Amino acid sequence: MNIVDRHKLILKKLEEEGFVKVNELSQEFNVSLVTIRKDLKLLEERKLLFRSHGKAIPANPYIAENSVNIKEKIHPQEKNKIAIAAAATLEPHDCIIIASGTSVIEFARHIKPIEGLTVLTASLNTAIILAEHNEIDVMQLGGNVRSSSSSVVGPIAEKMLTEFTFTKLFLGVDGIDLEFGLTTTSSMEASLNKQMIKAAHKIIVLADSSKFSKKGFGRICGIDEVDHIITDAGIDEKTKERLIELGVELTIV
Repeated sequence: MNIVDRHKLILKKLEEEGFVKVNELSQEFNVSLVTIRKDLKLLEERKLLFRSHGKAIPANPYIAENSVNIKEKIHPQEKNKIAIAAAATLEPHDCIIIASGTSVIEFARHIKPIEGLTVLTASLNTAIILAEHNEIDVMQLGGNVRSSSSSVVGPIAEKMLTEFTFTKLFLGVDGIDLEFGLTTTSSMEASLNKQMIKAAHKIIVLADSSKFSKKGFGRICGIDEVDHIITDAGIDEKTKERLIELGVELTIV
């Protein structure tokens, strides 16, 4: 088997299974581990896969930090549908936390005044949007302002959360990995999100399907701590099935 044929079969296997392992490819093609590693290196240089710990996956799972102004232009239609579905979960007298990110900002735009609704948020943009409704009691977390996300983080914000309890947390994330869990690109934001989870009875994650199989720098929590994920129809079937197996309520819009 020549190198061109091997590369075609590697990419075909990658598409079908979602990953390939160096040792398994070596046995299957009856070539050395060195040869397979060279094959994968060449394919990675062509941006056709990403090598990681003795295997390869379709794309680089690690996320670079972008400003909220850039993020809001990514998958806007999907975020709009997710936001509408999230707003439909609100009930009279809910006391909710809205974290930060473009998905939750879009969610805020779809929130209508509901009897007794109280909102605490880390997002400055969310607070401004909801402040237009006199019927909604809006609380802004204090702390250090992250310019990239237009939100607050830090010990002041985390301490404030210990004084309250909430019915729901609406959380935006940068990555969802079924093994590693929920992540964000900021360690300080991840720390604040952990405190939000402790303060809320139900954890609802708003994430478009591009966030799956991605990882940010800071780990927020495992999938087992999530109650409900609202995403779009781009989610792949294997991920969908696995989330249902793990007991996560899944809404696909």
